[in-house]
Amino acid sequence: MILCSRNLVPNGYLGLTIYPFVFLKNKKLKKNAKLINHESIHLKQQLELLILPFYVWYVVEFLLRLCFYKTWHLAYKNISFEREAYANESNLKYMHQRGFWQFLKYIRAHDFPVKQKY
Repeated sequence: MILCSRNLVPNGYLGLTIYPFVFLKNKKLKKNAKLINHESIHLKQQLELLILPFYVWYVVEFLLRLCFYKTWHLAYKNISFEREAYANESNLKYMHQRGFWQFLKYIRAHDFPVKQKY
C-alpha cells in the first residue's frame, strides 16, 4: 500500500518502506516507476527476512558500514539491501526474475556509485 507523507519520509529521501507500507514524500512520486520498483524490492526483502530480522540486519549493517565509510551517505548506499534495490530499480521486470535472498549478492564491501537521482 502506497501512502504519501512528507513528515514520515526523512529529509533527503523520496521514499521509505515499512512493511506493508511504502511512504512517499509526495503524490507525484506515485508515478515514478523506478522509485516504486526500488521500494517494492525492499518490501520483498522484508518479507524474505520475516520483517523484524530485516530491520535488525539493516541497522547492524548500516552501523558497520558507517564505521568503515565514515559518512552517513556512503554507509547507507552500501547496505546490501540498498545496493540490490539501486542496482535493479530501473529493471521493471526484476521483481519477476528475482531469486530468493538475492540481496546476499550485494553484501561485499566496496563503493557503490554515490550519485543517484530519480
